[in-house]
Amino acid sequence: MAQHVDFDFTSEAFFRDPQAGVAQLRAIGPAVATRFPIVGRVWVTTTYEAAARVLKDSTLFTLRKEGGALVGLPWWMPKVIGTVANNMLTMDEPDHTRLRSIVDEAFRRRAVLDMEPHIRAIADRLSDELFAAGSPADLVQRYARTLPLAVICELLGLPPADRPKFIAWANSMAHLTNAFGFLRLIGGLFKMRRYLQERLRIAREEGGEGLIAELVRVEQEGGRITPDEMVSMVFLLLGAGSETTTHLISGSVFELLKDPARRDWLAADWGRAGLAIEEFLRFVSPVQFSKPRYVRRDVDLEGVKLKKGDRVMAMLVAANLDSGANECPERLDLERRPNRHLSFGTGIHFCLGHQLARIEGICALQALFTRWPGLKLVVEPSEVHWRRRPGIRMIAELPVMAGV
Repeated sequence: MAQHVDFDFTSEAFFRDPQAGVAQLRAIGPAVATRFPIVGRVWVTTTYEAAARVLKDSTLFTLRKEGGALVGLPWWMPKVIGTVANNMLTMDEPDHTRLRSIVDEAFRRRAVLDMEPHIRAIADRLSDELFAAGSPADLVQRYARTLPLAVICELLGLPPADRPKFIAWANSMAHLTNAFGFLRLIGGLFKMRRYLQERLRIAREEGGEGLIAELVRVEQEGGRITPDEMVSMVFLLLGAGSETTTHLISGSVFELLKDPARRDWLAADWGRAGLAIEEFLRFVSPVQFSKPRYVRRDVDLEGVKLKKGDRVMAMLVAANLDSGANECPERLDLERRPNRHLSFGTGIHFCLGHQLARIEGICALQALFTRWPGLKLVVEPSEVHWRRRPGIRMIAELPVMAGV
């Protein structure tokens, strides 16, 4: 690999102003050799085109090495991490399509678009309860985290009484900033795996509603999924179906509270919310990087020579801030059209839950600002901080009050 560049992807400065960091890296080239926490030495893309190529060319850039080992999973990781990491997000073909087709069926059966009124009802209820424990309230914990978690638990068919477990689990994942954080998580992962195995057992014996019951039906009809794959699938849907949307919601609310004129413009016509959410997806960029890929043969990536065996990550936040894809990308423009972003990825791993995330984002903003039109930050924007979690842009706390 080329001489690597030192860059802190977990610094407060990078999370507060990703554009400055992206510009610094892009000035070096469309792909830069660096070191990423936990992953180690890796190339990161800095342009839209380079990121799109890495994500779309799933034969040249693969998630698994020739022997089937997962790229970016160190040898010292405990087996339980590998078990829950063996999901469709980390599979190449043909396993990816085999697993995704099962969940595609389940998502179609539940008709995600038909869920919108129900999601709005959950958002309305949580908005009403925002200050139930007092004011100010932390919007991340009281709203942005609980809304997507409530929705995905219902989709999966998990009991409402168990939600505190998932909130605790999600909070522990938010503190995952380095290799030691992984090791601290081990006990929680064992408990979560045991819990999901038990829910699958109950579904096999008693049936039920939701995606877990759908997975069991698919297993019983054709056996296209192993028991371990079922556990990791539910684990993935629970995490991916809540964590990223949490930070989309909190990041979007933060941007609107920083500029009340934007909030008022949006509140004047909620028919604009679809456009606004696309821009928040691009500008907030909750997921900043793809999973690492393995380079299968020597390749020229936008003029940069990558060798067989190198590892590369698509830097989604850099793609979203590339002027080659969007005019004036440094500007938050809630009416932006067209809007080219890679926040849901592209290629075979394009996010399964993209519709769900969009609907949740729209419902979250509309319910919140309809109930609390004068909502405001309790602290200066400069006092809002981000967790040092590599690859995810997550506001630690967002203290708000009702305002007038």
